Amino acid sequence: MARGWGRRMRDHPGHKCWWRSNLRSGRSNMARAARISMAPAPSVRPRRRELVRVAASAASKPSEAPLKSVGFLGMGIMGAPMATRLINAGHQVTVWNRSPEKCATLEELGAKVASTPREAASKSDVTFAMMADPVAAEAVASGEDGVVRGMGPGKGYVDVSTVDVQTSNRIGDAIRATGAEFLEAPVSGSKGPAETGQLIFLTAGDEALYHRCADAFDEMGKAKFFLGEVGQGAKMKLVVNMVMGSMMAAFAEGLSLGDAAGLDAKAILDVVSLGAISSPMFTLKGPLMLEEKFDPAFPLKHQQKDMRLAIALADELAQPMPVAASANELYKQARSLGMADKDFCAVLTALRSDKV
Repeated sequence: MARGWGRRMRDHPGHKCWWRSNLRSGRSNMARAARISMAPAPSVRPRRRELVRVAASAASKPSEAPLKSVGFLGMGIMGAPMATRLINAGHQVTVWNRSPEKCATLEELGAKVASTPREAASKSDVTFAMMADPVAAEAVASGEDGVVRGMGPGKGYVDVSTVDVQTSNRIGDAIRATGAEFLEAPVSGSKGPAETGQLIFLTAGDEALYHRCADAFDEMGKAKFFLGEVGQGAKMKLVVNMVMGSMMAAFAEGLSLGDAAGLDAKAILDVVSLGAISSPMFTLKGPLMLEEKFDPAFPLKHQQKDMRLAIALADELAQPMPVAASANELYKQARSLGMADKDFCAVLTALRSDKV
């Protein structure tokens, strides 16, 4: 059929005129394209917003009323720098911590200090919480003088703690029962990214609250994901931290094997950094591990807690996790050696217990 069409075109009396006209047009278009390609590209300044990722949301929705006042609960390794960034961005921030002295630096920066989670929530449009574990997260949300006592319609609660799905659902149900909105938003990142605003927020729950908090997320992080219903954020965070913990355990084993085999430790780091298994985590933690400097950026006890929660999730789903389960045992061993409050790279000590 194509060849027949070509013969009919060649036999057509206007064929030559048509061919010359299109040839000239084609040359003109090619010249125009060449001029465009040679022209200098306009200077475009990248914006933080370009790093935003939104899943399970068909289209961007307009933000709700901007945040005028923000509460932040938990002034630990992660919470304090996150709250600091919100203060420096101009938000009116009310902070709370079980040990009030940890709020002193934030108060000097302009934050108000609440005596209870309830007080912080009652004074804030949206309250964020960064707690150490599921027990603490639920106690702060639903306990006596907890957040739910200060919640109501028009308010929101964003739990950025790493907890299991069941805990997140219970907290969400309690918050929503007051007429307020709830978002789970565990973060990927440790102390350094929290200080520099490079966290990744893994959110799920009330999408309107997600959009309402967009500017706050952008101030504290480099990317944000909306993943759907409550529980999806918790699952994503457990997957991420399970992979991270397993990688660190394997890295520690490699360094230990190299040491036992008489290899130069710095040479191992150089070789790893140049190959397919190169990782920012290995580049950052490797030299510290060789010097046994374990100042906590992400405490080992929290990494082991996340491994335990990930394995529990896998048990519910009948999903085999032999590598993660073995890695978890190393973290437990390191905890027994007194490394709970050290950085999670101190898992190395579980393989060198004779040198602790």
